[in-house]
Amino acid sequence: MTRASEPSRRSILTAAVAVATATGLTAGPAAAAAPSGGPTKSPPGLVDYRAWTSYADWRSGTAQGVRAVAGSRPGAVIAAPAGRTDYTDPHTGRTATWEYAVWTSPVHRLTVPSTEVIASWNAHTPAGTWLQVELKGTYSDGTDTPWYVMGRWAAGDQDIKRTSVDDQTDGKSNIWTDTFAIADGASGLRLVSYRLRLTLYRAPGTKATPTVWRLGAMGSDIPDRFTVPASTPGLAQELIVPRYSQEIHKGQYPEYDNGGEAWCSPTSSQMIIEYWGRKLTPTQLSWVDPSYADPQVCHAARFTYDHQYQGCGNWPFNAAYAATFWDLRGVVTRLSSLTDLETLIAAGIPAITSQSFLKEELTGAGYGTSGHLMTVIGFTAEGDVIANDPASPSDAEVRRVYKRREWENIWLRTKRYNASGKVVSGTGGVCYLYFPAHLTARQRKALAAVGVR
Repeated sequence: MTRASEPSRRSILTAAVAVATATGLTAGPAAAAAPSGGPTKSPPGLVDYRAWTSYADWRSGTAQGVRAVAGSRPGAVIAAPAGRTDYTDPHTGRTATWEYAVWTSPVHRLTVPSTEVIASWNAHTPAGTWLQVELKGTYSDGTDTPWYVMGRWAAGDQDIKRTSVDDQTDGKSNIWTDTFAIADGASGLRLVSYRLRLTLYRAPGTKATPTVWRLGAMGSDIPDRFTVPASTPGLAQELIVPRYSQEIHKGQYPEYDNGGEAWCSPTSSQMIIEYWGRKLTPTQLSWVDPSYADPQVCHAARFTYDHQYQGCGNWPFNAAYAATFWDLRGVVTRLSSLTDLETLIAAGIPAITSQSFLKEELTGAGYGTSGHLMTVIGFTAEGDVIANDPASPSDAEVRRVYKRREWENIWLRTKRYNASGKVVSGTGGVCYLYFPAHLTARQRKALAAVGVR
């Protein structure tokens, strides 16, 4: 979590826009109460999520040394290197030579001409391999963006340091850590289509290869708003999700974003990973000081850490981390309402949501923040939000109930006032969704209802 006194990259993004404007399991664990039905809705009209996941998808587009792999989980792998290149890791200064192969998606025309796009991916990168994801789009004025790097990623940290790339702009758009953003949304300029380019790397002369199962992006055009309309409660249900506090990790491994106080994102990720029954092994956790409680939270922080952003809150890196667990999938998208969350909860799918607020804007939180992740696990009979809030003093205190109207607004708004009265960011409904590859019909329907397939 980013405390209220600290600017997050979301604040920087929205401030920039404001300036321009002025100028294997088939079901989840048992729920506490199973309803007879649940709300569903059509895909939101302000969001377009597209992913390449099938064998036919991977055989489309353009491949240079990449081969599509069929099976229960289709993917893309290196068939034969397209060439070699040197890469100097900006965080270690080490230069190494890598073989590479490239896959470029077909052009995807956005159903929602967008002001923001966020890519996400699911992959396996054994030792000696890594990958890069890039985006190139076409604006509504007919011109093209450059190829923007959306992330350089490996599941481990022994070969490269996973990283976002700063200072990418063409004057019309920018990359803010993990988010493509139109520089001046008020101008009417939008991104109308894009391609994604995937480059797979491996050590020369080896047979190792990354395997990528899902590559996608979420485009959106969320209007500027300080408030959103109130929704009508439609579900009373609570999922049983593990509870972990980030606060008990204060001071632990300060090389990862100054320790646990800032680990809201990986802590939330670990909760849902374990909800789906996935666990880290003692061998995987052997590097953690044995005196630390919940060592899996330390592990999640290390393996979501973005060395450029210097934090564990890179949204795609968290989704990619979740997908390193057997048969889990992870996406970053936006939802349009609490009704969307009710649809997911009714199907047994919890969600990780991003929000920012002043202390007085969320009754019972006891803090304010310019960027924080929570895990939504259910709704009370009155429609209030039940959340596992990692910014709690102990694991036992993680489960919170927040007032529906307050919570709905701090999550879905795109603009807010900070303690100084300055207009800063709201995340506009951003969430992470993690789910197994093998879903029930109801879970597939719920994901489709919020635009994820």
